[in-house]
Amino acid sequence: MITALTTSGLATAAGFNAYIPLLALGLLDRFTPWVSLPEGWTWLSDTWMLIILGVLFVVELVADKIPGIDAINDIFQTLIRPAAGGITFASGYGADTVTVNSGEELASSGTWIAVIIGIVIALLIHLGKSFTRAAANTATVGVAAPVISTAEDGASVLFSAAAVFLPVLVIVLLLILVIGVAGLLGRLRNREKPRY
Repeated sequence: MITALTTSGLATAAGFNAYIPLLALGLLDRFTPWVSLPEGWTWLSDTWMLIILGVLFVVELVADKIPGIDAINDIFQTLIRPAAGGITFASGYGADTVTVNSGEELASSGTWIAVIIGIVIALLIHLGKSFTRAAANTATVGVAAPVISTAEDGASVLFSAAAVFLPVLVIVLLLILVIGVAGLLGRLRNREKPRY
């Protein structure tokens, strides 16, 4: 159960921002005793990979805050975020983290299953995020883009941290996410209705 929460939290984080959970896993594996990635995934903590992920993170951090460019970035990220979700889900299943000692059952039955599950989770989050972002940008003429993007980055950091250090918190964060998105969509629908 804890393993499933950890990996689901990492894949959810990737749906918001592909690079935050990848960087978190790589940096924590490289510099702390809190995460020990399985042998097949140690490339995430390689120096060059961390540099590449760091540069891509900065590019997305900036691009996602600019109205118009954020929409183009979301199209591009439709491939990247689900892939990152698959990677984080699968690598998290075999990782030794503060709260997860092993996920050998799923890993031994076929890593591709974990990758597919992670892809689906991250894709669902990404699509929901993209839809919400498009509606918010339309309703606010793009003014909301930096605020929403910052909230999405914060959500990615929260899900990544919860997944590694307190996986039970992933359930709470998912509930808050669902309630928040429903409330935001309700407000946006009310704004779009013409008043007579």
